Amino acid sequence: MEGPTEDSLCGKWRNGCKLDRNRLKDIFSCRLLKTIAMGQVLSLLICGTAGSCQYLADAGVETPMLQSFLNYALLLLTYTPTLCIHRGDANILKIVRTKWWKYLLMGLADVEANYTVVKAYQFTTLTSIQLLDCFVIPVLMVLSWIFLKTRYRPLHFVAVVVCLLGVGAMVGADIVAGRNQGSKSDVVLGDGLVLLSSVLYAVSNLCQEHTVKNLSRVEFLGMMGLFGTLISGAQLAALEINAVKAIKWDLYVFMLFAVYALCMYALYSFMPVVVRLTSATAVNLSLLTADLFSLFCGLFLFSYQFSVLYIVSFIIITVGFIMFNAVPTLSAVPDGAGPRAPDAAADPAADRLLAAGGDAQRTGTVEMFTPL
Repeated sequence: MEGPTEDSLCGKWRNGCKLDRNRLKDIFSCRLLKTIAMGQVLSLLICGTAGSCQYLADAGVETPMLQSFLNYALLLLTYTPTLCIHRGDANILKIVRTKWWKYLLMGLADVEANYTVVKAYQFTTLTSIQLLDCFVIPVLMVLSWIFLKTRYRPLHFVAVVVCLLGVGAMVGADIVAGRNQGSKSDVVLGDGLVLLSSVLYAVSNLCQEHTVKNLSRVEFLGMMGLFGTLISGAQLAALEINAVKAIKWDLYVFMLFAVYALCMYALYSFMPVVVRLTSATAVNLSLLTADLFSLFCGLFLFSYQFSVLYIVSFIIITVGFIMFNAVPTLSAVPDGAGPRAPDAAADPAADRLLAAGGDAQRTGTVEMFTPL
């Protein structure tokens, strides 16, 4: 009797490990590659805001609320008018009458998250901010578990740990390179502000994911522009009016403000697209590379010292992001749930399953199963 052939042994090994060619194609799909690419675009936009902030600080301009106000004002001017011409439940008057307090809380969380993280730089170090800023990911996962009924698989938790290891490598490279800028005037206060901003960002991102997947991207951005402008405008008048008066305006400062505002506007406009395709947690994992892009820019603009650990960190974070998106999360659909929003991300396979009378729905990377 002939023994097992090499091909049969390899086939059994592939089946046991589930590493067949079709499975790999499912993991490394065009959708995943597009998600990775769009996530890095978001990181580059954040890099643009960080660079312009650095140049503004070097020019003696410290007006974080004015910078945020410009972004919210652009959202107000471009997206809110669209809600005015919509009819029915999508009209701005109906939205304000029925859901004003929800968008008020969302806008407040977003405005204060931006403000507190910028203020933290005055009291603590860059290393502390980079480490504690990752707190947004576990907080967002917990909030998604509670409010969005998202159920994560073991691979998702492993992926988050891998990404955080990448952040640890990046912080280690910063320490080795002596890039530990920032104040140490009140480290406890500064670290507390970073943790507070992480919680507020998690709340804002949770609201964003729920809105863009169940309602529309335009409604989210329009209401964020409306309430963000009102809140940041009031806070600007109360806290920064003297700082704004002290700005020495010239073409250089004006261009820095313009770059910051446009990068933030593009970030806010583009981020809901990626969130709808994946999830708020996945987007925050991809944004962990933003500090690396800022560093790479700093190598040319601010003469930062390079370390190979930065490349290692980028690779580790990217691997963790791929792992997180390789397997969809699960989310229970409540009884009597309405149909998917017209602009929600569609998946042909899920649509065929629904047409056949199946109980599963998928939106982006989230599979949702209706309880029987």
